[in-house]
Amino acid sequence: MIKITLPDGSVREYASGITPHDVALSISEGLARNVISANFNGTTVETVTPLTTDGSLTLYTWNDADGKKAFWHSTSHVMAQALQEMYPGIKLTIGPAIENGFYYDVDFGENKISENDFKAIEDRILAISKEKHEFKMRSATKAEALELYKDNEYKTELIQNLEDGTISFCDHATFTDLCRGGHIPNTGIIKAVKILSVAGAYWRGDEKNKQLTRVYGISFPKQKDLTEYLEMIEEAKRRDHRKLGKELELFHFSQRVGQGLPLWLPKGAALRDRLEQFLRKAQKKAGYEQVVTPHIGQKELYVTSGHYAKYGADSFQPIHTPAEGEEFLLKPMNCPHHCEIYNAKPWSYKDLPKRYAEFGTVYRYEQSGELHGLTRVRGFTQDDAHIFCTPDQLDEEFKKVIDLVLYVFGSLGFENFTAQVSVRDLDNPDKYIGNVENWEKAENAIISAAKDKGLNYVVESGEAAFYGPKLDFMVKDALGRSWQLGTIQVDYNLPERFDLTYKGSDDKLHRPVMIHRAPFGSMERFIAILLEHTGGHFPLWLMPEQVIILSLSEKYENYAKKVLTLLENNEIRAKLDDRNETIGKKIREAELQKYPFMLIIGEDEENNATVSVRKQGESGKSNTSMKIEEFVSLIEEEVSKTIKQF
Repeated sequence: MIKITLPDGSVREYASGITPHDVALSISEGLARNVISANFNGTTVETVTPLTTDGSLTLYTWNDADGKKAFWHSTSHVMAQALQEMYPGIKLTIGPAIENGFYYDVDFGENKISENDFKAIEDRILAISKEKHEFKMRSATKAEALELYKDNEYKTELIQNLEDGTISFCDHATFTDLCRGGHIPNTGIIKAVKILSVAGAYWRGDEKNKQLTRVYGISFPKQKDLTEYLEMIEEAKRRDHRKLGKELELFHFSQRVGQGLPLWLPKGAALRDRLEQFLRKAQKKAGYEQVVTPHIGQKELYVTSGHYAKYGADSFQPIHTPAEGEEFLLKPMNCPHHCEIYNAKPWSYKDLPKRYAEFGTVYRYEQSGELHGLTRVRGFTQDDAHIFCTPDQLDEEFKKVIDLVLYVFGSLGFENFTAQVSVRDLDNPDKYIGNVENWEKAENAIISAAKDKGLNYVVESGEAAFYGPKLDFMVKDALGRSWQLGTIQVDYNLPERFDLTYKGSDDKLHRPVMIHRAPFGSMERFIAILLEHTGGHFPLWLMPEQVIILSLSEKYENYAKKVLTLLENNEIRAKLDDRNETIGKKIREAELQKYPFMLIIGEDEENNATVSVRKQGESGKSNTSMKIEEFVSLIEEEVSKTIKQF
């Protein structure tokens, strides 16, 4: 008999050789019908894998992320089979599951694939799936594997890097693929599939290698799920921040300026400034001091911090001074500069904590193919701050930063999030700097603070920064997509590297602890995500222009200007559209520009000293007539609903 531990902590005894499916059946027939993959002792296994030792078992259904991963990876095998049948002579490489769906990288040789072929590929995948072929794992020797793929240099390269005795294949129907495992029981579970796109991809991500064709797809156990997904994709296109940014005149990219370097137009600059002022006000209440640092620094600064070793390959080339022979780098991070600000004078424990904040622009070289609107750029501004505190102050300071992050999210409508404690990968210590003792203290401090604040958190190994663990906030947007936004990091290493000290109550020098934090993260990326989350309908307090005044004709312009002045005197951001256009055209354009409120000005409004109020998105409703003072109160009330007090 073997003992199987389930996720709820219960332990059950079974005969050796029992499968995950059988375990599911012993729990309930419903679970057995729905289980599609499993994990045993940390390794993904099939539902038919015999279990012969004691261990922990997790059963996955379609509703689990790992269940979807197995589902999509299995579909990539079926797609590879379909492609091999339809395009003889192609060479397959790798086909993993990704966050939404899967892809397979293929060397098509002389064959060509285009969007016109997608329907035929989908039909062939579904035809294979209907035959309900089982996915079967088997082991192979290195010699057998190399013989099978003797005409495929890509698979051969993969096999050569594997140890004999660790190589396995997955078979279904007449198709075989080199694979580690993690599949659904059979192809019949795949009921709906869509080929999404094709793109170029270098073999193993190295531009020196041959460019392959990456075929992207997604699949579902029900046609309804695919229909809903495609509708979500269409909505995502409508909300694309690049499209909205152009329509709302927020930002622009110029080839003359350079790829990945956004230009902020007046409305976008006003939006950024409002976000900055919002956070500056909260930071001032929280005891932060504003600092400013240069856009460049001596190379030695980043060598000392460790950033050069970790980010050197992703930095722009050094700037050399011709006379003095100095070497500068564009700033990749703000923290080394803030360490030097702290080092400008000696400190006592009575002076701490010191909280330095800066909206600092940093630069990273990204390959042109990786750039994407505002979410992946070469120059971006961080709402960066660094807190230098005593070890005894760490817990309280960390919790205060959590409060600040939650305040930011609450005021901007991000209510659905998970906190992720990002710790070291213990199997890959070379990725990190500093000693084990400091890492353990930092990781324990973050977990303790997350528990005390009642956060819904998960622990993710291998996601820490190179100098310390962190608490990342994974936010879901209106379309259910997950984004990493705010981050808080505990760092014992940079204070050592920069020899930061303070005098303790014992008159001896001690090392402060450093907290890195950025509620927005990158201003560029945050605005992009906020644009897509809101569809451009920002909270009223944040809108660059909250009201547009539309006069019916030139006769009412003087009254319209008077209304504009009254609104501006009450700090309401308004604009007057006095163009000689029809009122219908003005309203349509104002809707596209997403003005929250339109004020229609005509004869009745002028005679009665009122305004006719039309709210964004309420085209089917009658306009509301009210006194200007009433409208001002309405705006103030709406703003107070959306921005919280810190």
